[in-house]
Amino acid sequence: MKYYIGIDLGGTNIKAGVVSEDFEIVAKTSCKTNLPRPGEEICADMAKVALEAVKEAGLTLDDIEAVGIGTPGTANSETGVIEYSNNLGFLNFPVVELMKTHIDKPCYVENDANAAAYGEFVAGAAKGANDAVCITLGTGVGGGIIINKKIYSGFNFAGAEIGHTVINVDGPQCTCGRRGCFEVYSSATGLIRMTNEAIAKHPESILKEEADDHGKVSARTAFNAMRRGDAAAKQVVDDYIKYLACGIANTINIFQPDILCIGGGVCNEGDPLLLPLKELVAKEVYTRNSEKNTEIVIAKLGNDAGIIGAAFLGLNK
Repeated sequence: MKYYIGIDLGGTNIKAGVVSEDFEIVAKTSCKTNLPRPGEEICADMAKVALEAVKEAGLTLDDIEAVGIGTPGTANSETGVIEYSNNLGFLNFPVVELMKTHIDKPCYVENDANAAAYGEFVAGAAKGANDAVCITLGTGVGGGIIINKKIYSGFNFAGAEIGHTVINVDGPQCTCGRRGCFEVYSSATGLIRMTNEAIAKHPESILKEEADDHGKVSARTAFNAMRRGDAAAKQVVDDYIKYLACGIANTINIFQPDILCIGGGVCNEGDPLLLPLKELVAKEVYTRNSEKNTEIVIAKLGNDAGIIGAAFLGLNK
């Protein structure tokens, strides 16, 4: 049996897992990223949690084939350099070179959303596809694109920023500097913003009752209030799904993937989200009269997608 190390480097946590050749995580460890601090310290901690995972799996480094790292930002998979990551404070950081001083194995780096998409491609909801797109609905809208079974990242390794395609040129300001981005409307953050706006506009709504004890709403708030028959909540959910369908239809029209999978906590809503979403997309895609259309599915691997995808980045070469 062959084993690989996958590292999911995040702004809050560093997670590492040992993954078998049949895509099963056999051990997993983590530590806090503790930003801000020097990249050399972060790299040392990535190696530390990776080695802890190897020990927990009952293996040694002799059993490990390769190491892969998924990171926020622009990661040059050819040079092994994180060219820029505003979340981590990296600029031209030679992560692969440094990692190999700790773990002398083949090492690869990729953007975290691309790594998660690759995880879904090799072992999750997009398994068996030739072309796939994975969209994650979280704090932002992350994107990962697989074309001809390979990660597509563009000539400058900054591709697949699906969240920063615009669906309303006069819409709210996005953190990227543009207005009306897909991310502004379809991220969990966007859903929370729309929920808060509805609470302010409809004080009679039960939306406020669904907030937590401190009055804070979540991406679940509107869906929960909708299930209780609240009209304002239903409007929020309908609007959210309308915007999400627009962004997904745009993406399908560009790439026409076999499979488009969506992930993130919002997807835990299941059919109340997926069924109306599919119905809207089916009406909007350019290929609506075609015999073959993209299958829209919910991602399967959850928070493990990044670890599994990173572990097998060597297969992407």
